[in-house]
Amino acid sequence: MKDLVAIVRNQHLFAPGETVVVAVSGGADSVALLDILTRLEDEGLHLVVAHLNHCLRGAESDADEKFVSDLATRHHLPFLAIRVDVASFAAAEGFSLEDAGRQARYAFFHEVAKRRGATSIAVAHHLDDQAETVLIRLLRGAGGTGLSAMSASGDSLIKRPLLQVSRAELELYLNSRELTWRTDSTNSDTTILRNSIRHELIPTLRKYNPRISERLAATAEILAADEELLEHLTCSAFERLASQDDDAVVFGVAALLREHRGLRLRLYRHGLHELRGDLMRIALTHLEAIDHLASTGRPNASLKLPGSLRVERCYDRLSFTCAAPPTVQRWEQLVPGEGCYRLENGMMLTVGLVQRPDDLATGSRNIVYLSADNTPFPWLVRPFAPGDRFTPLGMKGSQKVKELFINQKLPLHERSRVPLVFSEGEIIWVAGMRVGEKGRVTSATGAVLRVEILEITP
Repeated sequence: MKDLVAIVRNQHLFAPGETVVVAVSGGADSVALLDILTRLEDEGLHLVVAHLNHCLRGAESDADEKFVSDLATRHHLPFLAIRVDVASFAAAEGFSLEDAGRQARYAFFHEVAKRRGATSIAVAHHLDDQAETVLIRLLRGAGGTGLSAMSASGDSLIKRPLLQVSRAELELYLNSRELTWRTDSTNSDTTILRNSIRHELIPTLRKYNPRISERLAATAEILAADEELLEHLTCSAFERLASQDDDAVVFGVAALLREHRGLRLRLYRHGLHELRGDLMRIALTHLEAIDHLASTGRPNASLKLPGSLRVERCYDRLSFTCAAPPTVQRWEQLVPGEGCYRLENGMMLTVGLVQRPDDLATGSRNIVYLSADNTPFPWLVRPFAPGDRFTPLGMKGSQKVKELFINQKLPLHERSRVPLVFSEGEIIWVAGMRVGEKGRVTSATGAVLRVEILEITP
């Protein structure tokens, strides 16, 4: 039997002492994942168990929640759960039950990570899930980006330590450890596409290749490596060919048309992602329509795309914008000293004097320590404005705040939400992102301020 603990450890997905949210449904995969992570003793991980009750199976769903709660208790781990009426959510938003459940789960896991200062979210996707995902995307129509499927270290904190492990190997592990798990009765419902692929299509494909799941997962890994290279080339071309401001991405048509069609389509995807932060409902037909707009002889024409996106050709300029961009509110707020301050963007800023900690790393981007001597009150807090510059901690010379946003891949529509904190006219913190050099705490620093920014919902 494979040493699954060694397989997870050797991927080096987690930093020593890291806080990790573990998504546990109660099924075999997630129970095995939690058990493996608790055995990474050298890493000293701080685990938080999170469970979303989908409210789809009545008493069975409630029993799953109770099972996971008891599991967390046995491991002496914190447990957080939430109940979501996924059926109502799906009906209201026009999603399938599977898509609605996925969106609800990941929104909850990210919220738990934010509250607990976690820097990773561990989910239990394994090799067979990877194979099924490749087939689903192939059937729905996907290019290299989609067929590369899932990665062990994904975007937005997600980690998938079990992608090298099959479902059968996980069950062997659980049996060897005498661990029990819950079985979701809906997993046998073949009217659900993923279940149909698992129970009907893959067994048929095994007649042609008994190791079809391993081969599909290996194909996804090869495509992911290719995708990484192509994305690097796309980013380099985007920097060379595109210009950005607060609410638009602009290409020069003549230079754009000198590039290969495949790169142009990737550039359009990249530009749309920069504007909106995702590519939901953007299909190949939309990218081809943009390319036709760029190459047509008409000097002025436009397209409307899903998600309030608009692409406009005006002579030699191809502009990507939001058709109805949100109104950016300009506000300023004085912070005279310690206390809690409700900001006009709905966030809360808390400031308090503390003893200088031995370790300045807080584990959360929303909490920082600043030198009180070098950052005298009153402070000014306001949103980002074009032209803002600061000196990031550990650097010499100034940098545009806009460049920080671009490097952090912060979508354009989110940038006005980031508060900037000023002392004596100089940025001391781009809240939630980067401390300014002016606020540096050193061994010679006297008074220290602990500063936190919190999202507040109405």
